[in-house]
Amino acid sequence: MRRYIVLGHRAITSADFKLDDLSGSTGRLDILLRCVNSAFFLSHGVRRDVEITLMLLGEPNPPKTIRIDGSEVRYLNPDERSTAALIRNALMQKGEGERRCSPGIYVSERSYQDVLSNLSKESKIFYLKEDGEDIRTVAFPKDCTFVLGDDQDLTAAEEEILMAYEPKKLSLGPISYHADHCITLVNNELDRKTAH
Repeated sequence: MRRYIVLGHRAITSADFKLDDLSGSTGRLDILLRCVNSAFFLSHGVRRDVEITLMLLGEPNPPKTIRIDGSEVRYLNPDERSTAALIRNALMQKGEGERRCSPGIYVSERSYQDVLSNLSKESKIFYLKEDGEDIRTVAFPKDCTFVLGDDQDLTAAEEEILMAYEPKKLSLGPISYHADHCITLVNNELDRKTAH
C-alpha cells in the first residue's frame, strides 16, 4: 500500500465554495485536488493500491480529514471540478468519527497527529523534504506513507509531531517541485523499483 498524507494549510473546511473558482475561493484546495489526480490516475485506469489523506486545515472548522481509498473508490474522474464536487459532498456530511460519503471516500475531524498515530506499524513513514536522502538510493518496503505539504512547508509544530514517528527524509531532486508533481515522481520511482 502506498499512502500519501498532504497538509492543506489554508484549504477550506466548509462546503460553501463554488466549483467554478477552485483556486480563488477554497484556500488552495485546487492543489490538493491535483494531488488526488497524481496519486491515482494512470493512462487507462486508477491505482488501486494507493490511499491519500487530505488534511484540510483552513477556515472555518479545521481540521477536516478526507481519506480516499483507491481499492474502493468509484466516481473519481481526472478533472479537478468533479473531484472538488466529491470533496464538497464529503464536507456536507455530519456525524461522529470517520464517515463514508461515497465509495472509497471518507471524512472525519481527525487531527494530523491522530492520522499519524493510526497508521499501521508496518508502514514506513517518509517525509518529502529537499534536504533528505536521494529517493533513487532508497529501498522501499511494500507499505509506505509519504508526508508532504501543499504550497507551504510543514510548520515547525507539524514537523515536530512528524519527527516523533522517526520518518526517513527523502529528496526528489535538486529543486523544489509542486506537491502534485512530488506524488507523480514518488509513484514513478516506486513503479520502477517494483516492476521487476
